[in-house]
Amino acid sequence: MKLKEFEAKEILAKAGIRIPRGVHIRKGQMLDSVQVPAVGKMVAKAQVEVAGRGKAGGILMAERENLKETIEKLFSSSVKGIPVQDILVEERLDIQHEYYLSITIDRSQKTPVILFTTEGGVEIETLARNNPDAIRRASVYPLLATVPGYTLRYLLNTAPGEIGQVIQALYRVFMEKDALLAEINPLVLTPGGLYAADAKLIIDDNALARQGIRENRDLSEREREAAAQGFSFVELEGNIGVIGNGAGLTMATVDLITRIGGKPANFLDVGGGADRTRVAHAVRLLGSMPDVSVIIVNLLGGITRCDEVAAGIIEAGVSQQVIVRLAGTNEAEGKELLYSKGYRMLDTMEEAVSAAVEAAS
Repeated sequence: MKLKEFEAKEILAKAGIRIPRGVHIRKGQMLDSVQVPAVGKMVAKAQVEVAGRGKAGGILMAERENLKETIEKLFSSSVKGIPVQDILVEERLDIQHEYYLSITIDRSQKTPVILFTTEGGVEIETLARNNPDAIRRASVYPLLATVPGYTLRYLLNTAPGEIGQVIQALYRVFMEKDALLAEINPLVLTPGGLYAADAKLIIDDNALARQGIRENRDLSEREREAAAQGFSFVELEGNIGVIGNGAGLTMATVDLITRIGGKPANFLDVGGGADRTRVAHAVRLLGSMPDVSVIIVNLLGGITRCDEVAAGIIEAGVSQQVIVRLAGTNEAEGKELLYSKGYRMLDTMEEAVSAAVEAAS
């Protein structure tokens, strides 16, 4: 789950990383009661989790005398279609140099990896593509409590040595908060020292309860509904709804749809032993997605009974065409139920996927 900038900065500050003086303001809050920094030049930042918010009008410069008008203007706007509900007002820093610093997971090495460059304030993907040698990266053995000194020396090269303390603090945050990403961009050098001018922190969804976070704000309404039903569900951007049982089979179905030119609308794994009620919930969930024009149900019956799956599909009663491939326990009974109601049945995954892609196009 992505934390908002003000939330991430509060965590960094507790870890000893300096952040600009600022205040978080919620929409509807009385502005006259807000204690803003006692400085002349300020910046108002919309707290929306989108890339490029500055270019999209989500960051506005302000002077103390026009701060109220700037805040009201930002609250009345949206950034890339997202209404602004929170604003972070901060002092404007006197920036002498910008750096980029982040820690993420290197999945191939199964270790945290630190990325650092003296060219901060830019899109790291663009820099990595155009000038990859500008980015230094180093993996850290995950059982280490601190970043080794030789690793810091390699990362910093000729950069100021005090950045090493920031790296150590950010590494502690990364490990203690079960993070998938901890990023400061830019980390800025000012006459007063180093500051995290911006911050991003993404917590592993599987660790939210351990971190004391009750709700995953990143979930869409349908993903939240699916979680309540116990489904593994991810929304995509296509028009072919996908239901499978088992992550491997469901992912293979999604991949095959893409391979032959279709566009999957989701990943939905109903899990093993799904009964008719569970299947009906899954089919209705996909039926509620406005872009879904056809649904493919691809299930293998082991502990899952094909006749229960068939009954659930029929009970759902969605308007979209449902193409089904069933194999396994009570397969004959399930197919007979579906045939009696006019559902389209195919014997292999390849046939079912091909039919779904053709129907969707």
